[in-house]
Amino acid sequence: MRNRGFMIVGGLLILWGGLILLSELLRIDFSDICWPVALILIGVYLLVRPRMVIGKAHVNFSPLNNTRRSGPWQVVSEEIYTLVGNTRLDFTQAEVQPGETVLRVFGFVGDVKLHLPPDLAFSVSSWAFVNDSKILGQKYERFVSPLEYASPGYESAEKKIRVETFFFVIDLDIYQA
Repeated sequence: MRNRGFMIVGGLLILWGGLILLSELLRIDFSDICWPVALILIGVYLLVRPRMVIGKAHVNFSPLNNTRRSGPWQVVSEEIYTLVGNTRLDFTQAEVQPGETVLRVFGFVGDVKLHLPPDLAFSVSSWAFVNDSKILGQKYERFVSPLEYASPGYESAEKKIRVETFFFVIDLDIYQA
């Protein structure tokens, strides 16, 4: 599923570059139509897109989103969509089911903070044009480059969380208590 996201972004970048090249060669200003067309395409995609998480997954869509979960709560596979927003998930008292639970967070500009217990295995896949991340105290800065991280023993763990983020600009912070 990650490859599909990269293919979409790669295709959009090629299309954008092609339009810029055509505008230079033909002396036409495509910038007047690019942003409205991009917004229309994003809207159509959100309305008719296929489910990205296999099986039952909750979808949370809010243009200006502040998702916060702490205390006792049931962790289920979920997709969170926002334009600009903060996502704060505290898993220290959460009930995580056996197997892999997938959480996907999509947006334009976002701040994603995850607080994990020390015994919970996790994997992170984060893609953004500008990615400023801190995972377990280690700082990662990326520009148009994916960030992949998996905790030791992730593949063999009974309970595990996979977090995938896709943003234009993201500040990602993951720490364990």
